[in-house]
Amino acid sequence: MMDGQHVTLAHGNGGRFMRELIEEVFVRHLANPELDILSDAAHVPLPAGEVLVTTDGFTVQPLEFPGGNIGSLAVHGTVNDLAVAGAVPAYLSLSAFIEEGLEFAQLDRLVASMAIAARDCDVHVAAGDTKVVRRGEGGGVYFATTGVGIRQPGLRFGLDRIRESDAILVSGPVGDHGTAVLLAREQFGLRGDLASDAASVLPLTKALLALPGLRFMRDPTRGGLATVAHEIARATGFCVRLHGPAIPIRPPVQSVCEMLGFDPLYLACEGRVIAVLAPEDAERALETWRALPAGRDAVRIGVVQKGRAHVVLETELGGERSLEELEDDPLPRIC
Repeated sequence: MMDGQHVTLAHGNGGRFMRELIEEVFVRHLANPELDILSDAAHVPLPAGEVLVTTDGFTVQPLEFPGGNIGSLAVHGTVNDLAVAGAVPAYLSLSAFIEEGLEFAQLDRLVASMAIAARDCDVHVAAGDTKVVRRGEGGGVYFATTGVGIRQPGLRFGLDRIRESDAILVSGPVGDHGTAVLLAREQFGLRGDLASDAASVLPLTKALLALPGLRFMRDPTRGGLATVAHEIARATGFCVRLHGPAIPIRPPVQSVCEMLGFDPLYLACEGRVIAVLAPEDAERALETWRALPAGRDAVRIGVVQKGRAHVVLETELGGERSLEELEDDPLPRIC
């Protein structure tokens, strides 16, 4: 058994303490047939298809928040990047950068949550590494992940497929994750029970793959919905017009943003999908999403139009305003 209640620098020195940390926390929760801790490289069988690879880092503060924690977030965030590219996730690799002084009990909770999320997503952690950094040089723990997924040959969509008059859809309310993390910090005297939307979006993305008019999908994480809209405008040279009253925003999110001067359209989501489809397939896509638990609040929120490459928001009063590209990070370390 590991000595003490906190991680020390000795847990990163390659000796007995590091072995016990890996075996008693990471292997205990994440063990599967592909995870071989005695080898320097994992051999993983892959089904036929196109191999897609993604990588990401997770530095959220606080480490635990309503609706999830940095462990489950690391899995969902990596799985979702593969899912919106049309891939079925198969394997993850994990690097854990642990700060000296982190409680073993908290680390155990985070890795256990990661394991549950991986099982729910049917993805295996096939390789990993741990490093311990000095006290004050980290945020408790950071996770870096790489994901491998398989996409069916011939499946093609992306920013280059978007055309004039295409419809823009969102699978549910925006800004939940960013607001939940903010409330979990208990800053500004605010508290609340709003939960993060962090979850796998694989059911949502798989449901649209058969639609011939599917142009593009993205999960609106850092920078939120507005940043994805700017990405579309820059890549296509078209105007992205969003209908403000149609965009779903929960009342607690709207209230917190009004009090603190944030715009929910720039706040991170971790379980939503923005999809662009040919207009003739938009209603079918909405019906498909709304039949799923994760997509029951899906709505059509905008259109791609000919015009200067920028993002316009139609307001509830019938006016419009230009949504500028995000420059300042409103919520540090939200994912």
